[in-house]
Amino acid sequence: MSTKRELVLKAFHNEETERIPVGFWFHFLEGSEFNAGLKDPEVLEKNLAGHKKFLEEFDPDFVKIMTDGFFYLPFDFSSVKTVQDLKNLKPIPADHPFFEKNVELVRRIRELAGEDRLLFFNAFSPFNQLSGGLAKPGQFRSGLEKLKEFLTEDAAAVAAALDVIADSIIELLKLVIKPGLADGLYLSVSNPNRTIPAQIYSTFLSPADRKILKAARELAQDNILHICGYAGNKNILSVYRDYDVSVVNWAVHAEETSLKDGKAYFGNRAVIGGFDNVKEGLLYSGTKEEIEAYVEKIVAEAGKKGVIIGADCTVPSDIDIERLRWVRDKAASL
Repeated sequence: MSTKRELVLKAFHNEETERIPVGFWFHFLEGSEFNAGLKDPEVLEKNLAGHKKFLEEFDPDFVKIMTDGFFYLPFDFSSVKTVQDLKNLKPIPADHPFFEKNVELVRRIRELAGEDRLLFFNAFSPFNQLSGGLAKPGQFRSGLEKLKEFLTEDAAAVAAALDVIADSIIELLKLVIKPGLADGLYLSVSNPNRTIPAQIYSTFLSPADRKILKAARELAQDNILHICGYAGNKNILSVYRDYDVSVVNWAVHAEETSLKDGKAYFGNRAVIGGFDNVKEGLLYSGTKEEIEAYVEKIVAEAGKKGVIIGADCTVPSDIDIERLRWVRDKAASL
């Protein structure tokens, strides 16, 4: 019998597995705490307590490290009023406590998870970091609109700023992806509701993503691309089709692209997903019989090789863990 690490690696490489792995995750903190880890030491402890509880209650096949408390790198965008202001953006200093805190987070999660389980460090793309940083408090959409405006005025300046952000993300990855810590990167990318046209995205935004993934490939054998369709947002999947990763997770339901079709579209890479992630959806609200039947449907369509059953994105934090066990037990029976 394979260890969890061996099982998941086989799935990542499209090899036969004794059972189909399952991967779910959810946030352990409230939204107001997502970037509060440097100001409030309790945020880190609450995050770790959430990971510990999840590991004990669900015993996941692998862990996507939730970086709640440390969502965005601590760039100061408060002085960015015009696109030209982006040219003043500087990398995060190497001795910034943000790096130290993230290393502590990963180290302590590794201690909780043990060595026989793969850990993937969550990082948000430079585009998401910048749009989030430009947003007015509580108005995420405002950051997207500002970034779209900047791209119209001086796309090269935006691309240069994203490159600076990418460099700092890479420095963070060098610290957390190494033996005894994380095994790879889980890069979250998105183009909410296809805000940025594909050609603009590919020309000016993708280079920073690719730079990160190139560095991640040098650090780890396998990395995961998450094309975030949270809250039903649609992306332009073609932009990400040739990103250098082993595994792809996208919003099957928002994109209306099944695991089977997506697996073929992304060059037969391993895939994660199948279930939606909303409270009105099957995973959160369906009966055991309905959930088990849907697992059967996923496997019947997508097959058993290179398939990890999961969800479109993070599932609701108050989901009954028993529901996730129904998925895993049914998948194991197939």
